[in-house]
Amino acid sequence: METLDDLFSRLDQLNDIGASLSSERQLERLLEKILLAAKAITRADGGTLYRLSEDGKHLHFEIVRTDSLQIAFGGSAALPASGNFPDLPLYGTDGVANNRMVAAYAAITGKTVNIADAYTAAGFDFSGTRQFDERTGYRSQSFLTVPMKNHEGELIGVLQLINALSPQTGQTVAFSAADQRLAESLASQAAIALTNRQLVQQLEMLFESFIKLINLAIDDKSPYTAGHCQRVPELTMMLADAADATTEGPLADFKLTDKDRYELRIAALLHDCGKITTPVHVVDKATKLQTIYDRIHLIDTRFEVIKRDAEVRKWRSIAEGKEAGEAEAIYRNFCQKCDVDRSILRQANIGSEKMSDADLAHIQRIAGEYRWRDVEGTDAPFLSADELENLSIRTGTLTESEREIINHHIVATIKMLEQLPWPKHLKNVPEYAGGHHERMDGKGYPRGLKREEMSWQARIMGIADIFEALTAKDRPYKEGMKLSQALGILESLKNAKHIDPDLCDVFVKSAIYRRYANEFLSVGQINS
Repeated sequence: METLDDLFSRLDQLNDIGASLSSERQLERLLEKILLAAKAITRADGGTLYRLSEDGKHLHFEIVRTDSLQIAFGGSAALPASGNFPDLPLYGTDGVANNRMVAAYAAITGKTVNIADAYTAAGFDFSGTRQFDERTGYRSQSFLTVPMKNHEGELIGVLQLINALSPQTGQTVAFSAADQRLAESLASQAAIALTNRQLVQQLEMLFESFIKLINLAIDDKSPYTAGHCQRVPELTMMLADAADATTEGPLADFKLTDKDRYELRIAALLHDCGKITTPVHVVDKATKLQTIYDRIHLIDTRFEVIKRDAEVRKWRSIAEGKEAGEAEAIYRNFCQKCDVDRSILRQANIGSEKMSDADLAHIQRIAGEYRWRDVEGTDAPFLSADELENLSIRTGTLTESEREIINHHIVATIKMLEQLPWPKHLKNVPEYAGGHHERMDGKGYPRGLKREEMSWQARIMGIADIFEALTAKDRPYKEGMKLSQALGILESLKNAKHIDPDLCDVFVKSAIYRRYANEFLSVGQINS
């Protein structure tokens, strides 16, 4: 017979278990803890934890344990329970309740079932249990099956324990009334912990779905930006994990909990959410003259217009007495020159290479050398001031004003994120997401923060953002860089105090770039 001290000891154990369950964040580990705690507190040899299916018509096997047979499915075990055991139906095809199965009966009625010996119990079908015993040599005897209900009295699962073991003899005995009360108390605590964890998980899933919704909106505006929004979080977490694994140097004390990782991942997913406010013709500007369409075609048309004007001049000069051969030669030389200059402008419009002073001089010469009559019949410059400004961009396709528009997305990101009522474990999301364009020397934007004013997480995101942009293969205005070139640029940015040097060293020494390349880059880019 159980002593009072033993009972108090088990009550203390129950209290400790309740505290442990409430602090567990991982759902699978929580389910495993519930079953293991129930087995320990009732001294059961085996047990199964079922969860109610979403349609409310089946019980899923989640965790299965039998110590004496060394059987383990689900949780931390190598094999999942759900794939190795069929769902237990609560109702037949005719809609009749499946009261012959003890776990189903407990689920349907909401009542605990305490059976001293399954082989002699009446009213339930234990044929499957007998077959299992015949195959394994086991003797399934005492069963304690407890329904798990949440705070609203709704069934969420069933806890079934098998073969209580006597602490004195080690022999299988029936589950006592004290065992039943303890198991029911634990099931109640576990159901609340499980419900809370499921609610939190559902809220997290809902929140992440909203983030994906924002990225989907950006995707509809710009598929290039959406690819960036998907890849930067992956690279961010790779570098964060490598930094966490570092055991020496400035990063030796940098450690991330599961909560820290989740917070950083959310920040990485949201780091460019402000781009939803950026005009699409700037985000997707593939050529220097592109707005809603590429204006190079307007310039092509102007060349055709001035060539037609030259042809008119040719025929007019012949009519006025000029020698036909000479007039034709002047006309053809002019057309050839137009074709050469048109090619120069078309090449400059691509924006894939840095323009030299000689290239800029060509653009200026063309702008000043040609005139044309516009749609109003007025003599006008061949290139407008805006066209000349765009074609004179030295690198890339964006003017200074357009770069400011692009850069404004980070201001919009910070404003958007600071409007949200972040819970304690996500309070740093705005700082992490809003700092990925800052520089270690204080010359970044939008706040001009220096290295010591930034968290490690924000600095991690800065490197991830830059490396993804350098190697991205889906930009409309450039091909993805090869690894060797991107790593060279990263090294120069480190030396220029643009990015964090310690994190850059971890990025290279841990070969994060290679892991990322194998997953996201084309084979032709991997040359280092």
